[in-house]
Amino acid sequence: MAEAGNVKVFVIDTNIFIHNPEAIMSFRDNEIIIPLQVLEELDNLKTYSDNRGKSARDAIRFLEAISRRGDLHDGIKLENGSLLKVSLEQSSAVPKVMDINKNDNKILLCAAYFKEMGRQVFFVSKDINARVKATAIGIKAVDYEKEKVDIASLYQGVVEAEIAPDQAAAFDAMGSLPWKDKLRPNEFVILRERGSQNESLARASPEEGLITAVPQDLASVFGISPLNIRQRVALELLLDDKLSLVTIVGKAGTGKTLLAIAAALRKLFDEKSIAKILVTRPVISVGKDLGFLPGEKMAKMSAWMQPLFDNMDFILGSHKRDKLKSVDQMIRDKQLEIEALSYIRGRSLPNEYIIIDEAQNLTPHEVKTIVSRAGKGSKVVLTGDPYQIDNMYLDANSNGLSYLVDAFKGQSIFGHVTLMKSERSELAELASNLL
Repeated sequence: MAEAGNVKVFVIDTNIFIHNPEAIMSFRDNEIIIPLQVLEELDNLKTYSDNRGKSARDAIRFLEAISRRGDLHDGIKLENGSLLKVSLEQSSAVPKVMDINKNDNKILLCAAYFKEMGRQVFFVSKDINARVKATAIGIKAVDYEKEKVDIASLYQGVVEAEIAPDQAAAFDAMGSLPWKDKLRPNEFVILRERGSQNESLARASPEEGLITAVPQDLASVFGISPLNIRQRVALELLLDDKLSLVTIVGKAGTGKTLLAIAAALRKLFDEKSIAKILVTRPVISVGKDLGFLPGEKMAKMSAWMQPLFDNMDFILGSHKRDKLKSVDQMIRDKQLEIEALSYIRGRSLPNEYIIIDEAQNLTPHEVKTIVSRAGKGSKVVLTGDPYQIDNMYLDANSNGLSYLVDAFKGQSIFGHVTLMKSERSELAELASNLL
């Protein structure tokens, strides 16, 4: 336990509980303050049908369980050594331009109160603007760093190496090559022959210190063929039955979703190794959430799921086959399920190929909840671009997709690849790079 004079006060914003309902357990041996306004905001959010509502309900239940041990006003000791309090206090020194009727400002004034008491105060928020306002009134503000990763050094699943002509010849002849560098399970190596345009693809071998060749002659997957060597890696991972979890990261147009859907269709129709394909993506709304849209569930979801429909229609259109005509037909035959993430929680999903698109808009807590739904025989594929995030409380370093890649790297049932080149069009490639 920290000495009394060194105890810090962490004032927690509402969005921290939405990011991770049990986030307070990360603040060890200090004092944790939850302003009353945070509880009010969680109460308002709990009726939402989206991920925010689920996180708010989880946070309320978590806090309610803690409250049974004592008095939250006086403080309850937590297992991590911290003291948890709910505070009604606010600073009376209100800046003239601050609207005290706003909950955001009331939360900041709670932090200001403890600073006036001579305490070492930190305001913790995922909201950048709230952190800037806190700093402007003299309060130290920090982001929630517990589940952050360094996106600049994020595991790519692929390393590139130049080899001598004699090594290239030996690799072609033997189908393997000694490799000194440490590789993770299911990591790939792109071998480029020195002085030549030739390149080969190898995969980390279960036998340490060795890489093995990946066959070059991959037939098209439901009419889709890889257009570059990293897309080839993606298909290897997507079609590998030994892998239960695959992540594909890349900018717009790199083929993430298209490859995932093509692989799923092959597993369903050609190999018949799964019972159904389930595709979904987070509903990140501007203003109103899914529940405010008129119509049945599929009608509500159509706008959000249109990119998935576009990819599916493209594949089915380019790979004609008898008795398979449209996405609607697959849905009617229960071969394909289009679902909002909000409705997946609590389900068990066995023997399915589950594709979660735009996964960069999920928090680490949401990713954990959703991936844990996979039942026996299921494969979960998450795709996304960590640099294109619509969730205001996430960034390239703190989103669930980046966190998952970093947490699972090295696991034998996990594979990952970062796609680099946009294959959609020259315009799409320029837009991704320049805008």
